[in-house]
Amino acid sequence: MSGGNGVGFDDLLAANEEFAGSFALQGFDGVARAGVAVVTCMDSRIDPLGMIGLKPGDAKIFRNPGGRVDGSALEALVLGVHLLNVQRVLVVPHTRCAMASRSQQELRTIIGESAGQDASWQSFHVVGDQLDALAQDVAKVRSHPLIPDTVQVGGFMYDVDTGLLTQHG
Repeated sequence: MSGGNGVGFDDLLAANEEFAGSFALQGFDGVARAGVAVVTCMDSRIDPLGMIGLKPGDAKIFRNPGGRVDGSALEALVLGVHLLNVQRVLVVPHTRCAMASRSQQELRTIIGESAGQDASWQSFHVVGDQLDALAQDVAKVRSHPLIPDTVQVGGFMYDVDTGLLTQHG
C-alpha cells in the first residue's frame, strides 16, 4: 500500500532486510552505553551519533524541529538520566535551520500553499535568536528538579556546512 502518494515502502523494507542480516544489537538492554543524550533538530544533514564519534547503542537521541528542549525532550531526558545511564546531555541546534530562518507567518503561508488549505491555525515553534534559545534550553535542563547536578549539560551549535560543533554553554 502506498499511503496515497504513489511511493511504496518496498525499497526501505529491502534495505531493512539487509540491515537485519548483520544486526548486532540483539539482547541489548537499551541503556546509553556512552552515557550520552543528544537533543537536536530533525534536519537530515545531522548525524547525531557520527558527529560526536558514537555508534548505535551509545546514546539516547531526541529530535524535533529546531532541536528545542520542550516538554517531550525534558521527559526523555529525565527517563534517560534515571533509567538509561545518561550522564551527559548535549543540546544541539544547527546553522541554516528552517525554524530560525522563517517567521511563523511565513511557515504558515508556505505550508498552506503546499497543503492547498489554510494553515493559519498550525503552530510552528520558530526561533528568533538561536543562541538565546540555546542558553534557555540548557538552563531548562540544568534547573529541572528531576535532573541532578551530577549530570553534565552543554549547549552546542552544529555547523551543517563544516560538521563542526561549537560550545555555547
